[in-house]
Amino acid sequence: MELFPSIEKSSVQEIKTFQEEKLKELLKYLENNSPFYQRLFKENNIIISEIQTLEDLQKIPTTAKNDIQQNNDAFFCVPMNEIVDFSTTSGTLGDPVTFGLSEKDMERIAYNEAISLSCAGISKGDVVQMITTIDKRFIAGLAYLLGLRKIGAGVVRMGPGIPELQWDSIFRYKPKYLITVPSFLLKMIDYAEKNGLDYKNSSVVGAVCIGESIKNQDFSDNILSQKIKEKWNIQLYSTYASTEMSTAFTECEFQNGGHHHPELIITEILDDEGNPIKDGESGELTITTLGVEAIPLLRFKTGDIVKAHNESCKCGRNTMRLGPVIGRKQQMIKYKGTTLYPPAMNDILNDFEGILCYQIVIQSNEIGLDEIIIKLSTERQEESFEAEVRDHFRAKLRVSPKIEMIDFDVLSKNVFNPNSRKPITFIDLR
Repeated sequence: MELFPSIEKSSVQEIKTFQEEKLKELLKYLENNSPFYQRLFKENNIIISEIQTLEDLQKIPTTAKNDIQQNNDAFFCVPMNEIVDFSTTSGTLGDPVTFGLSEKDMERIAYNEAISLSCAGISKGDVVQMITTIDKRFIAGLAYLLGLRKIGAGVVRMGPGIPELQWDSIFRYKPKYLITVPSFLLKMIDYAEKNGLDYKNSSVVGAVCIGESIKNQDFSDNILSQKIKEKWNIQLYSTYASTEMSTAFTECEFQNGGHHHPELIITEILDDEGNPIKDGESGELTITTLGVEAIPLLRFKTGDIVKAHNESCKCGRNTMRLGPVIGRKQQMIKYKGTTLYPPAMNDILNDFEGILCYQIVIQSNEIGLDEIIIKLSTERQEESFEAEVRDHFRAKLRVSPKIEMIDFDVLSKNVFNPNSRKPITFIDLR
């Protein structure tokens, strides 16, 4: 298998022509198999034969996450008995979105991660320690495993947390790379220092960092990255992906943004009015998946604000590179690799017996990551209540926020502020 696909070395014009052929195939597939897009084409009088170029995509309305939430089944293009893996994304307005992968989609996701992880330097025979979950209906961990197998790398499936066990595996199996949430590396370093482990001379040379940004917009190391590298001299590679995209943008050795894989995805970056942004500006990443069988997406707005870099890279790829995600549409919160929205947290707290009032506070911590503090006032006296709330969050949203118990008289004055028409249940301090 070629881990540096020739299309990525082709000229910008050749890449565009290639993608336009793939787009025509996708439109035919959607018209034949997707109840959602069949309806969208009909309602908007879209004749797919008139969509010939990437610029023609502008004639088609965009799709957003709430479309999938409200019409989840209508996005499936294959019968349910052909789905071999089910995964979900974090839900914003109630239920999470169900994503299914067919056998062909599993092959595609393995190929995607193989070419992405090899972009970061992982090659056949390397041992890679996965400090990421492979269960709980998360697609990411499974994608990494399939991609590493396709490369021919050895995998140590550790899962998240427990620094002591991570170090035990590192010294035992001598992995060259880790795949991890970068802030966890600080916990590992802290454990190693407190326990006298010789971590600076371990086998690890690099980490593929997921879920949190490690770069500033100019590709210099951000505070989190600096704190890790001050202590541990390893290479850190950014990767950016989502369940909906089934595609990753991963940095090469020159670490100037995540490389686009033109055989897997068409990207547009749009302004608030839905028009393409000018070169050098930032906008919302909007994607069209190529080669997806079960749930292909056309002009799907990711909600992520990004900037594209189009100059050729020193690695030989002529593909567009994505800079770090700048921000989130509508108060999106990235917390330890999970995307969250305030309404989803409100639903959990409103659902809980015994909470008198609450306030969700989002702030940036000292290393520039989002931190969630939930201020609660309750009539329940038992000590286990705080743990119950935290467990509920973990079950529903896969995160465990910081919880502060506050006296009702104090908290209610902040929540039910006489100057506000509505209760102030969410404060964004970032």
